[in-house]
Amino acid sequence: MKRGEIKALFLDIGGVLLTNGWGHVSRAMAAEKFGLDLNDMEERHEQIFDAFELGKITLDEYLKMVIFHEYRDFSVEKFKDFMFEQSMELKGHIGYFKQLKNKYGLKVIAVSNEGRELNEYRIKTFNLDELFDAYISSCYVHLHKPDKDILAMACDVAHILPEHALYIDDSCMLADLATSFGILSLHFEGLGKTREFMKTCRFYKEIN
Repeated sequence: MKRGEIKALFLDIGGVLLTNGWGHVSRAMAAEKFGLDLNDMEERHEQIFDAFELGKITLDEYLKMVIFHEYRDFSVEKFKDFMFEQSMELKGHIGYFKQLKNKYGLKVIAVSNEGRELNEYRIKTFNLDELFDAYISSCYVHLHKPDKDILAMACDVAHILPEHALYIDDSCMLADLATSFGILSLHFEGLGKTREFMKTCRFYKEIN
């Protein structure tokens, strides 16, 4: 294998394959739908969300601290259903990366900051096991981006050196972080730009 030939693809999930699982837009929608104080909700979210994302607390524990710390006239299950419904497939994105995987025989690893219950819902609902070979998800490995150790772990799991990976993230800062680690990276801005970028890449092999 020559230096710089790509053998593995590291993909973020939210913003690349699916909508974000529980971002600020979804939280604002939840506040409006359920009649919540958004400022209070955001303050509580900021204090506890890292623990949820790192797999230190469950979704039920997160919701008890952020939403159900006082009486509500709706159930925990109804609120969870709303949270899960915010996950939607970005049309054509999963299929495109499956094509890349099959064309070049790539190992495809998820490198994602997600809480366990949301992560597992998204994997099951959108059949992500058909794309990913492994999940370096924050809730499983108790690390999250921008910690560089999560990138080192992805390389270890894929059994490759950083220079043989391509990392794709919708965050420019996190793409730059991967570059500083020695991984070729792309700030994801849609499939059109991604297709053009792929024409400039060198892959380890192509499967006819």
